[in-house]
Amino acid sequence: MAMTSQKIKVAVLGATGAVGQQFIRLLHNHPMFEIAALCASDRSEGKRYDEAVHWILDTDIPAGVRGLALQATDAAMVHSQNPEIRFAFSALPNESAEQAEPAFAKAGMLVFSNASKYRMALDVPLVITEVNHDHLNLLRHQRIARGWAGGIVCNTNCTVSGPALSLKPLHEQFGVKRVFAVSMQAASGAGYPGVASLDLIDNAIPYIKGEEEKLQAETCKLLGTLGNRSINDAAIDVSAHCNRVAVMDGHLVTMSVELATAATPEECAAAMHDWRCAAVAGLPTAPDQPVVVRTEPDRPQPRRDRNTGHGMSAVVGRVRPEPLFGKYGVKFITLAHNTIRGAAGGSVLNAEMVVRKELF
Repeated sequence: MAMTSQKIKVAVLGATGAVGQQFIRLLHNHPMFEIAALCASDRSEGKRYDEAVHWILDTDIPAGVRGLALQATDAAMVHSQNPEIRFAFSALPNESAEQAEPAFAKAGMLVFSNASKYRMALDVPLVITEVNHDHLNLLRHQRIARGWAGGIVCNTNCTVSGPALSLKPLHEQFGVKRVFAVSMQAASGAGYPGVASLDLIDNAIPYIKGEEEKLQAETCKLLGTLGNRSINDAAIDVSAHCNRVAVMDGHLVTMSVELATAATPEECAAAMHDWRCAAVAGLPTAPDQPVVVRTEPDRPQPRRDRNTGHGMSAVVGRVRPEPLFGKYGVKFITLAHNTIRGAAGGSVLNAEMVVRKELF
């Protein structure tokens, strides 16, 4: 279907959760998309959205959404009630996404998923738009292989977005061989209500189930190359430690990187600062600068920097030599807003690129 002046009707799955709320905020008055259905758990079915949701964002619930009746997360029912819906933005947890997302794809909708269930499937594109928008072309094979008219496009784990955005220009210019990463992840990454306050206040938790494995595997898929039927992962060794800290929003990740070609910290900082993806230019959710490099010795900081580029830019700081890797080493810190760039905003930008590429 070619781009038209008419807005594309969309559904939001998991609409009452933290990421679902970000989807609603970003999609309200969007120039390409129009919210036509909100889906939630069975216990919320039929309720007005403003009655069922515990709204946690700083902005108000958009007026056009407040009175919408929540629907069950049932693909056949959603399609029958509004067959014009083409896209479904999914903030479902894994246990719900496993059955629901393929059902929406079979019903002809393109699902933009934030769940991890299908990220590593061979025929499912895992995409950060500026990093690997060409991987979206895998949708054509996915539809043939699975026999459905819709499809599934996955957004990356929220911790991976900052590292992947910063590594892309380094990999393009110098090649990346090895990465050692340590995350300090915000409380909102666990959803709402997330981590109990008595566990997190005055504390840091040095374990988040599955996060280290996701950071390691997803980075290599994102920086890989598109094959005929799957992605050829980048040959990068990634080692990660993941920690939960008492910050509301914004995931910090410290990075020690071994390059394939020698480069100074100044050259690395310039590569990240100057990097652009021409293919995203003009898309509504795309930031002007995907990676912003700060020169202050104490930046980035979550409270000060997480909303850079409306929450869609990765912020890098403390770019300096990594003595472990000699002239091939550089280390720095990345910050990305986990519920915007690392979740809802990343998926909306992926959808905008699908429209531009006419892949639906």
